[in-house]
Amino acid sequence: MVRARLADERGSAVAEFTLVGVLLTVLALAVVQLGLALHVRNTVLDAAAEGARYASLAGSSDADGVVRTRELISAAISSDYAGEVSASRTTIDGVPVVAVTVRATLPVVGLLGLDRGLEVTGHAAVERLG
Repeated sequence: MVRARLADERGSAVAEFTLVGVLLTVLALAVVQLGLALHVRNTVLDAAAEGARYASLAGSSDADGVVRTRELISAAISSDYAGEVSASRTTIDGVPVVAVTVRATLPVVGLLGLDRGLEVTGHAAVERLG
């Protein structure tokens, strides 16, 4: 009698489906979250590079690049990600460049995540007239 009950597989499909379903759901959500984090990183990096290009134009200042970067991030994601933007002038291999750095939240669960967990820098060569 005991051996017959142990060999009976009725109800095991429900348990297997539940276990596999939970695992696949967690895996799918992790992939979506990774995609969101990469999207935020690439968007912020592109905005920093565009802000650096804008600041490097003749007649523009570092502050103009910071403002342009904040505008692009606010339009693409959220103004919450555009809070800490800075610009500086430096040289790379003897070429003067403008560097725009953005420190933002790294999204871990949805758009919530680690504060200042993401730092990207965009560079552009300084334009000179003459």
